[in-house]
Amino acid sequence: MSGSNSIPVETLFSAPHFCRAQISPDGSRIAYLSIWSERLNIFIREIDGPDAKYRRLTADACRNIEAFCWTPDSTAILYMQDTNGDENWHLYRIATADDQPRPANLTPFPGVRVIEFAFSPADRNIIFLQMNARNPAFIDLHRLNIETGDLETLAENPGRFVRWLAIPDGPPHAIVVNSRNDFELTRYENGQFVPIASFNGNDNPFGPLPCVPTPDGKGLWLGSNCGTDRTRLARIDLASGDESEVDSHPVFDLDTPRPEADPRFPPSLILNPVTGDLLGARYLGERQVIHVLDSKFADVLTRLGSLSDAEPGYISCDAAGERWAIEFTNDREAGTTWFYDHATGKSEIVGRRQPGLDTTLLAPVQPITVTSRDGLRLPCHLTLPQDKQHRNLPTVLLVHGGPWYRDSVCYDPEVQFLANRGYAVLQVNFRGSTGYGKAFMQAAKGEFAGRMHEDLIDALDWAITEGITDPDRVAIYGCSYGGYAALLGASFTPDRFAAAISYSGMSDLRVLVEGAVPFIREALVNTYIAYMGDPDIAADNADMLARSPISRLDQIRCPILVIHGAQDVRVGLSQAEAVVDTLRSRGNDVEFLLNEKEGHWFINQDSNHELYHAIEAFLARHIGGRSAPASPAADDRYRP
Repeated sequence: MSGSNSIPVETLFSAPHFCRAQISPDGSRIAYLSIWSERLNIFIREIDGPDAKYRRLTADACRNIEAFCWTPDSTAILYMQDTNGDENWHLYRIATADDQPRPANLTPFPGVRVIEFAFSPADRNIIFLQMNARNPAFIDLHRLNIETGDLETLAENPGRFVRWLAIPDGPPHAIVVNSRNDFELTRYENGQFVPIASFNGNDNPFGPLPCVPTPDGKGLWLGSNCGTDRTRLARIDLASGDESEVDSHPVFDLDTPRPEADPRFPPSLILNPVTGDLLGARYLGERQVIHVLDSKFADVLTRLGSLSDAEPGYISCDAAGERWAIEFTNDREAGTTWFYDHATGKSEIVGRRQPGLDTTLLAPVQPITVTSRDGLRLPCHLTLPQDKQHRNLPTVLLVHGGPWYRDSVCYDPEVQFLANRGYAVLQVNFRGSTGYGKAFMQAAKGEFAGRMHEDLIDALDWAITEGITDPDRVAIYGCSYGGYAALLGASFTPDRFAAAISYSGMSDLRVLVEGAVPFIREALVNTYIAYMGDPDIAADNADMLARSPISRLDQIRCPILVIHGAQDVRVGLSQAEAVVDTLRSRGNDVEFLLNEKEGHWFINQDSNHELYHAIEAFLARHIGGRSAPASPAADDRYRP
């Protein structure tokens, strides 16, 4: 591929020019995220009138704003933001009618994290807010007036893991971890949790997901795998605790990524954001499958499907369900947002995520299945560079995080970046990944540094046997769990990799568990502890050390690039520093990219430009791919 066909890092990893569009409840405006001063900020534009005038609401030059929502009366927007990746989320309100809008911090409490919030159906100025203001270890439920800032505590956590549920016209409900380590749906009465229904913690390590109150306040819609391997959409009656099926797919799981899911993946339930009505459900196949659950939405979706060959991603509508904003995306479409008026039939493109991206340079992502050495079918994805014979390629084994997460066929700038530089990209949904049934997920228990890693090696061996991969030019790279897998590959199977890149990766499983933020520690029994072990138990502690890269750094022979954000609260900086210091003392070839203003994931575009230029140069040196010239700085004046 010539230099002119190389996509610059700045094109792939700059902040989107237009994304996450939301129609106001009254249908008059679209709010969206776009670039100002190299950061994502909130803009609004009118829908009606001869000119689609846009206006910037926020002016944050420090850190991206990544999500927001309209208030029910269409007069303001709420958004959450942390500081330099510390994940202590504050809630802000900004009025849309002000000539010089200024965000108001509704939760100005140092070191406090807002978990989530929900609007009261009875009062447009009231939200129900979950945060740990009283004690860092306990999430309490509050009532907040977003106009006046008045805050009232509705329910105090008595000392358990709790996810509160604000039920319309009803008492607070909560998901708690009970004495059997199962998740329990409860009603909060007189300071006590009254059980309603139970969910097996072994089958639901994060509790039932999704878990959404029905608009009538009488039930919950949730993902359930009770009595089946696959996750279906069910309804729980809040009075009786009875579960009934709402919808299912005969083969696929309801698509339920992690709670803090990557923004590539829209929610599994398609809801009217104002009324809460259930419109549809998404299932995870090789391609997205949408089941329509509302007759009017069926007509809308049919019309939307005629606008683009790509898949529907984020979907927004007004309260009446007449005006819609929908982003279409697929593996070679970064995201194009359309406006559609169902009453008039009017449709138009209102924005593109990356308008400067030449999509003809993007490579198709191919779903494949590889069989592990013990007979498990592993859903994988292979992306090959466009310009090369697909034989004996330098290859990047790209490992997803979690491990309770999954890869899929979608637009992923990392995948396209690597393929564009001449690498085969192999992604493996190893055991423990979500979306492929609970047995597949549970097969990872006790298999950190065991069969989870063997799954990666088995998929790599498949690519070598097929003649796709040059066995002497393989790098392993990933973020979070993927970073752990990269360190594992270099230290446990040092003869297999010519280079390794660990981004926010844990090097010591014991330190990971011990360093978890206080309010989630009780829930770790079904995740970290169930799958890795309990560091407070001597035998587990020894086993966790044996399964940690920190115990085998003396086996590493290949060059290592370690990447970390100083503000990371999930995997502490000490985990990266221990690797770097030890390897440097031994004379290993190790590079360290430390970003002082980022956390577990880098979100600001200057941070990502630095990150991917470093990855580009490192891989080119060690497994022989290409580098591309930097592009001119993005033009912040651009508006869709």
